[in-house]
Amino acid sequence: MTIDPAVFLETSISDETAAFNADLLATMSALPDQWSFPPAVVRDLREQGRGPFPIPPLSPRAETLEIPGRDSMIALRVIRPERPAQGAYLHFHGGGWTLGAPHHDDARLETIADKNGLVAISVKYRLAPEHPYPAGPDDCESAALWLVENAPERFGTSKLTIGGESAGAHLAVVTLLRLRDRHGITPFCGANLEAGCYDLTLTPSARRWGLDKLVLNTRDIRNFAACFLPEGVSADDPDISVIHADLSNLPPALFSVGTKDALLDDSLFMSSRWQAAGNPCELAVFPGGCHVFQSFPLEISRQSLARMDTFLQNAVAD
Repeated sequence: MTIDPAVFLETSISDETAAFNADLLATMSALPDQWSFPPAVVRDLREQGRGPFPIPPLSPRAETLEIPGRDSMIALRVIRPERPAQGAYLHFHGGGWTLGAPHHDDARLETIADKNGLVAISVKYRLAPEHPYPAGPDDCESAALWLVENAPERFGTSKLTIGGESAGAHLAVVTLLRLRDRHGITPFCGANLEAGCYDLTLTPSARRWGLDKLVLNTRDIRNFAACFLPEGVSADDPDISVIHADLSNLPPALFSVGTKDALLDDSLFMSSRWQAAGNPCELAVFPGGCHVFQSFPLEISRQSLARMDTFLQNAVAD
């Protein structure tokens, strides 16, 4: 796993990406401070498209399943492929463990379903601060265990992949570690990890980013972590900051991140530890990409999404 150092140069950033970042920074800097509102209000504003992301289109094919969790019922948003399933993709949405919802990713999950022949299953895990750690991770663990047990009968496949973006990538790794350590199983054959936050004590890029609002800045990361962690719980715990965990015996992973992401180091460091633990690993770094840039209509987004599709196809083909 090697990365061309040139991807980190300013001269490697395309004109399209540079112009988009400048417009996004100006737009987000002009928005009201999201931390002046309760998270529930911010969620409502995002549903109205009053945030960094456009209102997402809903898939008419999506169905909802409810499964029992540790403390409550858990809703799964399911999009089946138009052809016989080659596998399943268990997805956890982003949003700093505090914002976001499965239906926000319908368009992408529908593409994953049809292009890769995967049943896409997105988990409506409980959100902080109303439901701080360990509520969200517990829901993700329960959903994964349900999928392992029910995928052959419900979806006609036992080939399982997992992934998510930002906080969702973190939750995907938490889930893999919990299944290995608590249940003695490693049932997933691929992990698609996009711009994850793997160290809630903050990696250097997160600490040093500052206040520039390219979707996410240092203050946001600290505040999201504070929402997620109840008082007295240490961010050093490997069940929380998974970069500190034993990463052996985990599936092949693709880490995707942009160079203008405050969480850049999380992917750089985590991918190295993943590989050092003996796991197959790919690292895709895109010049100028902001946090979860794949959500925006850019050429680097198309390149990154295509690489994710190839990774998922290869994972279930092996």
